[in-house]
Amino acid sequence: MKKICLFAVIGLTFSLAACGQAEVKDTKDTGQSEVQTGEQENGGEETSISSNSFFEVFDGKIDHIHGVGYAGNQGKVYFAAHDGLKVYDNGKWFKTKKENNDYMGFNATQDGFYSSGHPGNDSKLPNPLGIQYSPDNGQTLEKKALEGETDFHLMGAGYENSVIFLMNPQENSIMDTGKFYLSEDKAKTWKEVAANGLEDTLLSLSVHPNNADYLAASGQQGIYLSKNKGESFERISKSVQGTSVFFTNEGLIYGTYDGTAKLTKLSLTDETEEEIALPKMKEDAVMYFAQNPKNEQELTFVSFNGDIYHTADGGNNWDRIVEAGSIR
Repeated sequence: MKKICLFAVIGLTFSLAACGQAEVKDTKDTGQSEVQTGEQENGGEETSISSNSFFEVFDGKIDHIHGVGYAGNQGKVYFAAHDGLKVYDNGKWFKTKKENNDYMGFNATQDGFYSSGHPGNDSKLPNPLGIQYSPDNGQTLEKKALEGETDFHLMGAGYENSVIFLMNPQENSIMDTGKFYLSEDKAKTWKEVAANGLEDTLLSLSVHPNNADYLAASGQQGIYLSKNKGESFERISKSVQGTSVFFTNEGLIYGTYDGTAKLTKLSLTDETEEEIALPKMKEDAVMYFAQNPKNEQELTFVSFNGDIYHTADGGNNWDRIVEAGSIR
């Protein structure tokens, strides 16, 4: 499925078809994925991905990305693509050998990652994935909720607390269409939240790493922040288009576009703001953003035009490591 990004003269117009439903695959096997043998990276150890037998060197195209994050607190950045996970580790690229699923709603956590989406050709999982969790880089996927029922695109998960906040796109066995839900027990139970003030066409959701009171959303009319577990949201940006949201323990980092892409960090303690320098981009903006929890100076983002940028010094110098889906 081709990603559609339309740039107007003033502001960005983002088609939700850009993150739309993938082509439905015919699958009759509804079993869980089998455990793959090979070394695993647990406990946030700083070991190279190259030593993990589940990965292999990758030099192809990276496109249709639907999430980025430092999964498993390993210091390596993961990209959720339509054909499986890609990992950037110390200047080299790797891909998973199996379970190359079309990941949507991808969220890295300190122990692994949560995701939705559709199964890859080599997967035994049902379509759609519902909500799945992996503690081992995607080798195994544990069903958490609504497997075979719903593909969640708008979903956030707290890095440390694994609190999940989502918008349900279609009616399923436990949720109503178009409503917002919160789970504080790793998808075992769900509570509908009012989300007052969140009347917008949304692009992304985010959950604070360890405080479930704080939730955020980006939409065509701006950036929204909740301090009461999603019962109400306040638009915190001015007359700009919101493009991305990402929580650190201390603040909210959010992307906007008003003819120029911007990345801003809002302090959650005193509500002061500071701008994070971005590389020069033409008719482009930050779509997915992540900060290395082991090193706050290491930042990575994916742009709407399919570029990937990485910095090791807090944004003073950016390296474009992928250009329009091609590795540089």
